[in-house]
Amino acid sequence: MPITLSVKDRIAEILFDHPPVNAFDTTGWESIPGLIQQAATDPEVRCILIRAEGRGFCGGVDIKEMQAHPERIAKLNRDNFLTFKAIRDAEIPVVGALHGFVIGGGVNIAGACDALIAAEGAYLSLPEIDRGAMGGAAYLSRMAPVQKVRAAFFTGGKIPVEELHRMGSIEKVVPLADLEREARAFCETIAAKSRAALVIAKQALNLIEPFNPSDHYRIEQGFTLEMYAHEDSQKARDAFVDAGKQAKF
Repeated sequence: MPITLSVKDRIAEILFDHPPVNAFDTTGWESIPGLIQQAATDPEVRCILIRAEGRGFCGGVDIKEMQAHPERIAKLNRDNFLTFKAIRDAEIPVVGALHGFVIGGGVNIAGACDALIAAEGAYLSLPEIDRGAMGGAAYLSRMAPVQKVRAAFFTGGKIPVEELHRMGSIEKVVPLADLEREARAFCETIAAKSRAALVIAKQALNLIEPFNPSDHYRIEQGFTLEMYAHEDSQKARDAFVDAGKQAKF
């Protein structure tokens, strides 16, 4: 299974392991909200850790599937929305452990988390403008100021985790070899707290946020559907798939 759930020492771990780049098709994205909900409602669990094996944390959606089946975009949109909402609305804190690349939907997963630990050299990127889609600025806006978000969105460029750490949105940047250990240690600190206190604190923190990113992301998805209706959208996906056929993973 490319996405698995395990529980140990009051910490639920959701692990991405889907070579070559942890990019998920509609079936993969459909599975994530249920795993988050299962972990969050387990009375023995007090913290959720999302991490990944392989070259990077998450490559987003499977562009090859969308290139071959553009009619699936509505379902993909819905499952993306439900994934990020499930993370933000989880009863207990969710921690993301980022490494390598964090692309597209991976940025939204990171942005929906309550805290982030990252490996040195990792980066975030929203290449949607080059893939015939939209979306991601709502959750990136939880991690970076407006002009940084817009610059990244318009260019499809990379934001190093070291820069996000300086902005305060990433708790700690550590060597890759230490990432799992450091992320789990951070989760252990949270998991030592009262579950009741954590649940109440999560509710309070969500309610005092200046905006709900789930609502704003849903607005963005409407523009993704608008973009999909444009001929440039399919051309972008065709070009991406053609380029991938020439690349070696």
